[in-house]
Order: sequence, then structure tokens, then C-alpha cells
Amino acid sequence: MSQGLIPATILTGFLGSGKTTLLKRVLQESHGQKIAVIENEFGEENIDNDILVAETTEQIIQMSNGCVCCTIREDLRTTLSDLAAKKRKGELDFDRVIIETTGLADPGPVAQTFFMDDEIAESYLLDSILTLVDAKHAEQQLDTRQEVRRQIGFADQIFISKADLVEPAAVDALIHRIKHMNPRAPVQTAHFGQVALAQVFDLRGFNLNAKLEIDPDFLKEDAHDHGHDHHHDHDHEHGEHCDHPHHHHHDDDVKSFVFRSDRAFNPAKLEDFLGAIVQVYGPKMLRYKGVLNMKGTDKKVIFQGVHQLMGSDLGPKWMPGEKRTSKMVFIGIDLPKDILLQGMEGCLV
Repeated sequence: MSQGLIPATILTGFLGSGKTTLLKRVLQESHGQKIAVIENEFGEENIDNDILVAETTEQIIQMSNGCVCCTIREDLRTTLSDLAAKKRKGELDFDRVIIETTGLADPGPVAQTFFMDDEIAESYLLDSILTLVDAKHAEQQLDTRQEVRRQIGFADQIFISKADLVEPAAVDALIHRIKHMNPRAPVQTAHFGQVALAQVFDLRGFNLNAKLEIDPDFLKEDAHDHGHDHHHDHDHEHGEHCDHPHHHHHDDDVKSFVFRSDRAFNPAKLEDFLGAIVQVYGPKMLRYKGVLNMKGTDKKVIFQGVHQLMGSDLGPKWMPGEKRTSKMVFIGIDLPKDILLQGMEGCLV
């Protein structure tokens, strides 16, 4: 972990999706890690006081197993900065932070705090956004609540809770639907918060690393129309090239698509294009990440962004014999796929 930065995890999910159950389990497990939990909640579902040492008027409570708990009364930035200061002074001892957002929250601004604020960026490393989805109510919530769809689009890891309460076919259909919204987050079911900690911490979802995990089935599905190597049409109403003909097609506003090309990018053109795109579509761009082949360097260029904030970094060298294919996944709300794909195409050398 670089310069002793404190890793932070954002835990999101609609009301009743089981965030508190997962959190309690993580807090009570004897993993020897001291965790500070920041609850950005309004209300009912707070961590029960029985696992807290005592009710106090103090905003920050030290828990019986050494974890620290606090409810945000002022803004997140202030709370994070106070916690970091107390840790530096030795007043509080914790290794990492979990921020539990309210069920209605958009994780975007929470994530942006870690990049936009210099003081926070010098103390913390945003590790990942975890999203919980309630299998029993997911269909209806996805149909009616954009917050739920946005939370899925932002996620680095998705857990489906209450899967035991619905038919396996319904869980499959839900996973299929989620994959279309976010093909880069692994999806798995979680019984009563029983999740291995390795799937919760140190996922490095925001690291500029050279791994671009895209669900292979998602890539397979769009391989049927490689006319120009960049058309990725996911609107398969007919189900003819889809493994699951019985899944009816949901036209969710949160969608993802992938740009791929074997030609190198002109760096200046790409920078101008993406800069212009985030000016216009930034608020609707949830997550985007690419591993790109740029003219003028023999290293992979890793690119990623949240809303209007984007950054790039040089990754490892392309291996001898490795095909220099650029791949970029865009996840957002009603993004103009054609404009983005054609624009990217226009930046190639």
C-alpha cells in the first residue's frame, strides 16, 4: 500500500438489500483488521448498538472489537479528514474505512471526494465500490428506481442478497440483466452477508492497473456483428445470439458497451475527444476504463474515469507477440453509443 494510505471501501445498495448485515459480519469477524465505519445513513437501518461499546453523544464510538464507528452529521470530507487526523495523532487506531451510503445515494459524489480533494487524496486510497442487490425486490426496483441502476453501474463488485428467497431462474435473469449494465463487476450471491473478506477488501477497483475485467459472456455476445470491429449491439430482442432466449430484454437506461480496436490511438486526438465528451456527458458517465494502445509508447496506457474526472497512467509494456488491442468499457446512463464509438474510431492513427 503506497505511502501508508488508508484504503476506503464504499458500500452501497438500496434499502433492505442487506448492507448492514454484511457490515456487521465484516465487523464481527476476527480478521485482525481494525475498521472504521462511516455511516452516511438517514435512519432506520443503523448498526445495532449491541455491537457498540456504549451509546455516547460522541460522534465517534470505539467498538468492542477495536473497530471504530461514526455517523456522519456534517459532510463526508470533514469526517474523513477528522478520522485521518486522529489516526495520525494516535488517538484512533484503524487500518481501513468503510463508508456505508444511504440506500438512495448516488455513489458518484462519494467516490469523487477521494480524487477531487487534495487533503483526502493524500490520506486515503479509494479501493472499490461494493453494491448489494436484493434478489427478491430487484426486478421491481430496477424497473422503477434509477438510484438502484446507478449503484449497479458504479460497482466494482456486486453481491446479490436474499437469493434463497427466489427461483434460481430469477437469479440467473437478474445476473444477466446486471451484466448488461455493468460487465466489469463480478457478481456473486451472498447469504446473510456471508462473504469472504477477500471479495470485500483490496479489490483495487480504482487502481490504474492493466487488468480490464470484462465479463467474457458479454464480449462473446457482441462478437456476432464484427463488421467494423466496433459495433456492439446489445439490443437482442430476438434472443438469437443470446445464450438465454427466455430472458426478456430490459431496456435499462444504465448500459455498457465496449470499444475495441487493433489500431493505435493518436494520443492528442484521444485526449481532446474524451475531454470534450466528459464536458457534455460527464454527469451521465458512471465508470469508464480502458487499456489502450497509444502511438509513441510501447507501454499500455491505462485510462479510467468517474463522471467528469478521468486519469491515465502508463502500465506495463506490451509483451512481444502480444496483440496490441485497445479495449475501453463505458458504463453510463443513456450514453450515445454511436457518437462515442465513432468518436473513438476517429482518434485512431
